[in-house]
This record gives sequence, structure tokens and C-alpha cells, in this order.
Amino acid sequence: MAAAAAACALLCGCSLLGGGTREETTIYAPDPRISAKPSWPTVQWQLTISPATAARMIDSLRIAVRPTPGELQVYKGASWAKTPTQMLEDAVLRGLEDSGRIGAVARQGSGIDGDYKLVMDLRRFEADYAGAAVPAAVIEVNAKLLHPIDQQVVAARTFIVKQPAASAGVRDVSASFDAALGDIAQRIDGWVLVTGQQHEQQPH
Repeated sequence: MAAAAAACALLCGCSLLGGGTREETTIYAPDPRISAKPSWPTVQWQLTISPATAARMIDSLRIAVRPTPGELQVYKGASWAKTPTQMLEDAVLRGLEDSGRIGAVARQGSGIDGDYKLVMDLRRFEADYAGAAVPAAVIEVNAKLLHPIDQQVVAARTFIVKQPAASAGVRDVSASFDAALGDIAQRIDGWVLVTGQQHEQQPH
């Protein structure tokens, strides 16, 4: 999947502490396209997606990088176009919509009453060197599929993907996030369809 590289460069940038000059900021917008797998079932039920949650440090427009264990920094002069939770929600939602395998899917609060609800907690969204010469985009998501009628947690699973960047450059790091985001969204989409359909076929 090709990454959407620099969407634009903000000439106004971000003010540097203690000075009047401004740095140029490049905005990156990962925009993965997800293909449905042949093994995904076609379902008639509806799904709502709750707003994804994450710690404040994770859900930032700044691009997080972990140069060494226990140390978290951000790339200077670079940011995301959307927060990581927004990117995750968009990728999962669009993947299900484009698959044509589900009766209806929408964000919570859209007016659609879902037969099932997807709740996601984003635990990691960072470039991690992990002792290597170049970092890897690491995304970790805990997902829960709920059946709102009886308040039952149908299933819960933690997904984690790691996609090495082609180089340590921010552009290549962004491209690795594009691939990782598409990978994890595809895994979550397939899991939702299979798990929800298995529960739907059980007496309840």
C-alpha cells in the first residue's frame, strides 16, 4: 500500500520555544486501502463502531518514535493529519464498508442501531527502533465485540503489527505506518465478521 506522503507543508509551522523563528512542519496522512479476503463471510447484521480510546501520549498529532526502550520522543517538523485513533477508526470503518460483506456499519451516534458494537483501545502507535538500524511502525489494538441487546462481550482480542520502515527518514516511516494500519484494520475487520457471524448463528 502506498503511503500518502507529505499532504502539505505548513509554512507557519510550530513556534520554537524561546525564539521567534518557526519551523516548517510536514503533515503525513496514511490512507490505506483494504481488500476483503475470500474467507470473510457475508453477514446481514449491523455494526456500530465506538470512538476508539487511547492514552493522551499515544493519541497525538505528533509522530512518536521510541529510540531506546523506555524512551519516547517525537519527530521534529512532522505531524499526522489526524490523530491515531481517528486513523484507526477510519481504516476499520472504510474496510468494512468497501468489503460489501456487512448489512450496515457506522460510527456510534450516527443514528444506526447496531446489532453488534466494536470497541477499540489503541495501546501503541509508534516507530520503534528496538535495537535495529531503522525503526518499525508498531500498532497495538485491543478490540472487543459487544452484543448490546444482552450486554454480552462476544469476544475480545489484542492485535499487534510491526512493519519495518525502508529507512530512518520520516517519509519512509510514514509509509510503514500506512502498511501497518492497513494490515491491522484488515485483521480487525475479518475478526469482526467471522466472530459476529459465529455468535449470530448460536441460540441467544
